Amino acid sequence: MLKSLCEKNKWRNNNYHAENQYLNLISDIIEHGSFEPGRNGTTKAIFGSAMHFSLENGKIPILTTKKVAHKTCLKELLWFIKGDTNNQHLKDQNVHIWDANGSRDFLDSRGLTSRREDDMGPIYGFQWRHFNAPYIDCDTDYTNKGYDQLQNIIDILKCPVVRHSRRLVMSSWNPLQLEEMALPPCHVLAQFNVTDNNKLHCALYQRSGDVGLGMPFNIASYAFLTHLLAKHCGLEATDFSYFVGNTHIYDDHIDILKTQITRVPKEFPSIEITKLHTNINDYKIEDFKINNYLCHSKLSMIMRK
Repeated sequence: MLKSLCEKNKWRNNNYHAENQYLNLISDIIEHGSFEPGRNGTTKAIFGSAMHFSLENGKIPILTTKKVAHKTCLKELLWFIKGDTNNQHLKDQNVHIWDANGSRDFLDSRGLTSRREDDMGPIYGFQWRHFNAPYIDCDTDYTNKGYDQLQNIIDILKCPVVRHSRRLVMSSWNPLQLEEMALPPCHVLAQFNVTDNNKLHCALYQRSGDVGLGMPFNIASYAFLTHLLAKHCGLEATDFSYFVGNTHIYDDHIDILKTQITRVPKEFPSIEITKLHTNINDYKIEDFKINNYLCHSKLSMIMRK
């Protein structure tokens, strides 16, 4: 039992680089995964994986064995936080990760023929801020519509009497509105937990994880979110636990990822949030400073829509 506990918690050891969990996962899938047909291509996959990352002392797990576009990731997160579903607002910031799924052809393939291009429907941010409100279009004002999961969590985290709640859950998975979304959510449920009255933890469950392209973004995004909520609510970001169901590598990513696993991780960077706002919607990219992000060169892979 003691040995298994030590193994489980080795990510807490300063001599163990937490990014090795990601590299070991790649190796595990390549060696032991099975080839499976899918909606958008053949993958090599396993079911059920977990990683854990410390966020203490401002540490943020932006992977270093390839360059991760962390500013793009943060811009997307701030878009989610506002409940925005208009991809044009990302394009205006030179963020193009949703372009394929917001295209006319893709929306039509989803049966959303009356939806205008770049209107993503009731995806992540909408569910975070307006859960299950009737969706009209991306231009509608949804103030006080639906259930604001994120603000409810913030209100509880700010209250020392109740912040220890085990019910701080935020779900993106709404079966009643899946067919209205340009793409059903992959990262479906986040839970926040406070220990010692001021240490904030986050756990994410993701139903489907694209190891090569998507998961580095997901790790960085929810680490950003945890640091932001900690700052906003007067807490200390402590750790991020990441659980994935279908964990897969697209067949044409395998050789590229074989290169990545030969690289030695560098020290994770740190994050500073330089301004405290009253409203969670008011944070801007300029309020975040990433220090000492050193990484290996970019690895290019085709993104599936």
